[in-house]
Amino acid sequence: MTGSGSRSGSGSRSGSGSARGTGSKTGPGPQAQQRRPAVLFVLLSGAALAAISLISLSVGPSGLGVADVLGSIRDGLLGADLKAPGTNNEMSRSDIASILWSLRAPRIVVAAIVGASLALAGVLLQGLFRNVLAAPGVIGTSAGASFGAVLALSLGWSSVSLWALPGCAMAGAFASLLIVVRIARTQGRTPVSTLLLAGVALTAFLSALNGWLLARSYQDFELARRIAYWILGGVADRGWEHVGIALPALVIGGAAALILATDLDLLLQGEETAATLGVKVERSKQQVLVVAAVLVGSAVSVAGVIGFVGLVIPHVVRMLLGPAHRPLIIASTVLGAAFLVAADLLARTVASAELQLGIVTAFIGAPFFLYLLTQQRHGEFQ
Repeated sequence: MTGSGSRSGSGSRSGSGSARGTGSKTGPGPQAQQRRPAVLFVLLSGAALAAISLISLSVGPSGLGVADVLGSIRDGLLGADLKAPGTNNEMSRSDIASILWSLRAPRIVVAAIVGASLALAGVLLQGLFRNVLAAPGVIGTSAGASFGAVLALSLGWSSVSLWALPGCAMAGAFASLLIVVRIARTQGRTPVSTLLLAGVALTAFLSALNGWLLARSYQDFELARRIAYWILGGVADRGWEHVGIALPALVIGGAAALILATDLDLLLQGEETAATLGVKVERSKQQVLVVAAVLVGSAVSVAGVIGFVGLVIPHVVRMLLGPAHRPLIIASTVLGAAFLVAADLLARTVASAELQLGIVTAFIGAPFFLYLLTQQRHGEFQ
């Protein structure tokens, strides 16, 4: 009996030591297990993004096709004479290039950046709240950014400078975040449950303010149209300048998210456990909230309010790859970009008149949200 127990204990210690040794070489267990499928998933998502972008470039009223897109890419790489006739006999190569790279390409790139930003923000917030129902809208930043943009439109600030509207949207996102954190913070701590409730309440209030501003603008049809466009979300008429506004936030936010990935992995075990493992819990929570606010604010500043991307994409990726945040962050970012480019393609083609992008994502995301509600168990992070 004693000998057996001794051998068992020795084997246990040996196994534990072996596990630690292996971990020191290959990294955390969940990430090591996810690495190969994560790489494959990212490659497939990237290929899907490229294919959908190619199709989206070729769809429009000008009668251009995939051959025209590929020909224009080839002309750009080879430095061909743009005055010569293109593959489309009715237009020169310069006309084709102008349509593709001045009108359609910026829209596709903005959609990809916004989709990636919202999906990444969703990963961070679901990890922080340890709940798959968490989304960028739950902490009020999306509504705050929307209110800032609508206020800039209502007061005429958006006509002063290209940066006025994005600036107001970012200011609204951060102001709402500060309000929510200030309400939720107590005795030096920020309970995530209180943070969630404060975010929901502030979102409802700011949405009411947006509705009020829209109602006040009914005599100015153009203003009312622009406000409604912003509330419903979309990437029509976006240019390369909007890429310049949104891309830096995605790059900075993505780098910060990868740095915070280990802390988020440990927070999945609970705040007390994470603290015992060396995580500065309150600082990490604040950092996650700030990064999420930057991502959501930049996305709303160029595309308006687009829902459900930050809810659906992280959950789908988590179901396929598991909970470790580093592969989850990378895969969700790429899939989010592909998803929103595809949604924008549907918005342009599914009906005789172009639909707002937020409507398409709501049609896809709302049923999925209801599915999650039926699957969610109290206190369970799936």
